[in-house]
Amino acid sequence: MAAALLGTFVMTLDALIVNVALPGIGRGLSGGMTGLQWVVDGYTLMFAALLLSAGSVTDTVGARRAFGAGLGVFVAASAICGLAPNLQVLIAARLVQGAGAAVIMPASLALIRQAYPDSVRRARAISIWAMSASVGASAGPVAGGLLSQVSWRMIFFVNLPVGLAALLLLARTARSPRRSAPFDWIGQIAAVVAMGALTYGAIEAGASGFGEPHVVAAFGLAVLAVPVFLAAQARGAHPMVPPALLRSRTMGVAAAAGFAINVGFYGMIFLFSLYLQQSRGLSALTTGLSFVPMTTTAAFISPVSAKFAEKYGRRVPVVTGLLVMASGLGILSLSPASAPTWTLIVLMIPVGGGGSLALPSVTTMLLDRVPAERAGTASGVLNASRQLGGALAIAVFGALVTDTEGFHDGLRHSLLIAALLVLLATAASLLLRPQHNVDAASGRTP
Repeated sequence: MAAALLGTFVMTLDALIVNVALPGIGRGLSGGMTGLQWVVDGYTLMFAALLLSAGSVTDTVGARRAFGAGLGVFVAASAICGLAPNLQVLIAARLVQGAGAAVIMPASLALIRQAYPDSVRRARAISIWAMSASVGASAGPVAGGLLSQVSWRMIFFVNLPVGLAALLLLARTARSPRRSAPFDWIGQIAAVVAMGALTYGAIEAGASGFGEPHVVAAFGLAVLAVPVFLAAQARGAHPMVPPALLRSRTMGVAAAAGFAINVGFYGMIFLFSLYLQQSRGLSALTTGLSFVPMTTTAAFISPVSAKFAEKYGRRVPVVTGLLVMASGLGILSLSPASAPTWTLIVLMIPVGGGGSLALPSVTTMLLDRVPAERAGTASGVLNASRQLGGALAIAVFGALVTDTEGFHDGLRHSLLIAALLVLLATAASLLLRPQHNVDAASGRTP
């Protein structure tokens, strides 16, 4: 549990610590908006593209081995990021970081699923796991602001001691069970191509326009790869994602909710990291501190989610959290340009708090419906949708605010889009059957 928490913490810390340091990175390495988007999206692109494969590999080789390999790659790439001599090397190292993180995420949840077979204890453990992500989110902006005062390179070096501590803890854990099955090469490659091409196309469309040949080619490749992946899963003897899981209503709703939550949360942090510094003139440190009330609230709410679900059922915290998040995004989108900074800080709180209430129950609901040997695969599908949401949000929202003279209009339109997506996810979550904790031993995926 401790190793899983540290791995999740350092991944979340890394994702948010970078946002605050973007202006400093741009000055230090002479990068424009497109380059800075790739510093963020290079990580999230690889994270999203490889999560499905990483989830399947986690079940095949065992959660312990997969977690150790992913964390080792992540730590090594962090060191390269900190030493990067130019923007190209930094972006390349961020791609490798994303690959390592893609393995860590499903492996951490698989470790928890195996350690806590009882659904009630598992729900509480997942709430603590989610809290570790919220703590990382709380520390990220502040640490980014503080370390940027010394050098933006320090934001990557801070990953090293935390990652090494997690590896030492992992070395003392028992071996994880494995699922013996041939490797689904067609499905794995198709999944990576589909998600990678889609995210790349969105990023480049924001910078170059949707009519550019390489953008059209990327979207076309994604469209072609999706049916190949679905056919491989439906007809293959050993699919990486079982068809029953793809048809599961719970899986579909969980993926939609995860996608919308990341669009709202990470999209908002990306937008306000730039807005508060470029339009409001705040320093990197002050900008980081501006996110603390929201992320601290989220950290306190995560453990409450399990208790809330035990009393009212899993669907209630999901619907409630998504509604609160959508309301926060909607109100922020209507805030005038003259609104005081402290007002914006307060209005961010429902966004983080609502997502923190919904996400643990979404995750627990999904893991309750799959056997332990499929926990990595299910986690991979859920988190692939989440990371794809974060990557697309940064790509699309970055395009909307590229015109500095119209930054506030782009900000408002972006927040409104995020609010509408969260509302759609809320409507989808109403399709879930209201129920309390269930026995996961059956391995059903209704």
